[in-house]
Amino acid sequence: MSLFSDVAPIRFEGPDSKNDFAFKVYDKDRLVLGKRMADWLRLTVCYWHSFNWPGADVFGGGTLPRPWLGARVTQAMAEQKLDAAFDFLARLGVPYFTFHDTDVMAEADTLEEHGANLKRIAVLIAEKMAKTKIKLLWGTANLFSHPRYAAGAATNPDPEVFAYAAAQVCFILEATHRLGGENYVLWGGREGYDTLLNTELKGELDRFGRFLSMVVDHKHKIGFKGTILIEPKPFEPTKHQYDRDVAAVFAFLQHYGLTKEVRVNIEVNHATLAGLDFEHEIAAAIAYGIFGSIDVNRGDPRNGWDTDQFPNNAQDLTPAMLQIVQAGGLDTGGFNFDAKLRRQSLDPNDLYLAHIAGIDTLARALLAAEAVIVEKRFAKLREERYAGWNAALGKKIMANEYTLSTLADHAVKSGIDPKPRSGKQELFESIIAGACRF
Repeated sequence: MSLFSDVAPIRFEGPDSKNDFAFKVYDKDRLVLGKRMADWLRLTVCYWHSFNWPGADVFGGGTLPRPWLGARVTQAMAEQKLDAAFDFLARLGVPYFTFHDTDVMAEADTLEEHGANLKRIAVLIAEKMAKTKIKLLWGTANLFSHPRYAAGAATNPDPEVFAYAAAQVCFILEATHRLGGENYVLWGGREGYDTLLNTELKGELDRFGRFLSMVVDHKHKIGFKGTILIEPKPFEPTKHQYDRDVAAVFAFLQHYGLTKEVRVNIEVNHATLAGLDFEHEIAAAIAYGIFGSIDVNRGDPRNGWDTDQFPNNAQDLTPAMLQIVQAGGLDTGGFNFDAKLRRQSLDPNDLYLAHIAGIDTLARALLAAEAVIVEKRFAKLREERYAGWNAALGKKIMANEYTLSTLADHAVKSGIDPKPRSGKQELFESIIAGACRF
């Protein structure tokens, strides 16, 4: 028996079910546009918020019962946490999980011990995975919690910190490879600055680029076939982070010649912290050819920080889901619940309720996106709006048949006098809202 053993395996019972511990919308085998719902969503539970977060905040200590956490995590505590985590994952019925190195292992005093402890727990993780058939979506290194990373990891002014971080990433990338992980994520939690007064910005960017290139080189050296991902975030904990949004990441990758090697893991709450819509970040990543995976959660619009709450509004998520579905879905990525309970949600079973509600929210958004696509009106309106680019003038412009001056001559001689046309924003919004009413 573990902390999460009181709940029977979660099943789909349909919209009329009164059972709080059942899916009302998520039916994993339901076909949506010819693909199983489970294959569209590739649901994932994160190890850190679900099993490693004690419910602390800056004003108070932990409130959540997590007996495997303490001042110093031992191997026995790490194994107790592992048992509880896979018990939860199996009962919830998700196909994937994600973790940082320090989430799963016993605390280490030296770098050598760190590597040994990670290998030891990875053997046990592999056994759990084999038994439950639950797979690893991605692994990553915690390069932000320890005081040594106060000034960043790859961008740290001390090359010894850079070297330490490189070793840590080497260990976890190799562990991710051994566990069959489908991706590896680099979250630059402190890769930025608090003030430019003491910051050599170009040098830090160059070192960040060098670090990422080393990771990519090692990926190929060990034969890891997964995708390397960067997770954008604008600030918090630093004032400015170099990977602030998708466009900034793409510019960084382009500058250092990594656009063919690295994609993005986009988080909802990070997008909104950057002052952007989540669907914008998805659309930008797809347009740049670097879309990879999703950390799904939400922020509180009244707070200016990363609250990591579980998603509960399908209408908010539908525009992003529509982008993803129209692009063919996720490849090696998934929908990872990078979300945590509130400090007052003390019952261990609250973790089930939060994930069930979040999963049903994603399923509703997926079905709404399907309805929009099947109804075809949305696509038809967009095609009409851009119809001119499929006519003669638009085609000639894009085929490079005009220079700036010859196009100007054409405009003058033709006497063109284009009139404004309605963008019909309210109609587009009403179609999305209507698709969510079911």
